[in-house]
Amino acid sequence: MTDSLEAEPAAAALLFGARLDVARTFTENLAAQGEERGLIGPLELPRLWSRHILNCAIVAPLLRPGVVGDIGSGAGLPGLVLAIARPDVSFVLIEPMERRIAWLSEQVDELGLSNVHVVRARAEDVKLEAPLDQVTARAVSAFRKLLPLTAPLLRDGGELVLMKGAGAQAEVDAAAKEIRRFRVHDVTVEVLGDGVLDEVTRVIRATVR
Repeated sequence: MTDSLEAEPAAAALLFGARLDVARTFTENLAAQGEERGLIGPLELPRLWSRHILNCAIVAPLLRPGVVGDIGSGAGLPGLVLAIARPDVSFVLIEPMERRIAWLSEQVDELGLSNVHVVRARAEDVKLEAPLDQVTARAVSAFRKLLPLTAPLLRDGGELVLMKGAGAQAEVDAAAKEIRRFRVHDVTVEVLGDGVLDEVTRVIRATVR
């Protein structure tokens, strides 16, 4: 199953450093089981590293020590990838689907990720012990639809770090009403990985207060 897995790009060592072996194991597990378990599509193996793993890992330096929630974790992109890259940060992976929860829990155990807690819930229903310091999400929904799911989970001064495509700025422009409603400030679109990755990663960053 892993015969067509993309060769590991040189940037992987740069982004994961001493955690590269853990990232390799996760990538191999996702390549071997991802399609049959409905986690990734059949065309993703030849670009699994570049389009998915490194696309997530480039966001790791934006995270701060504290508790980060990942909404709709799915295959673990970006939650598990970021937890591998940043063992100094605690992660709560929030995912409603049972089969995906099973996958996430298995990977947390196999990879020895003591900084990860997996929660089965929809973002709008989840009950957390305390507000989050930061929230991430990737390929979940448009920014204006994400704000009601993510902003209420943050502490005062907490930050959204949402991975987006080329239309990120257009999504921000379309969310003016929700930005006001959920007290979202300092909204910026950052482009990460230029000169490091084959495809850059766009992130919407904003503070809730």
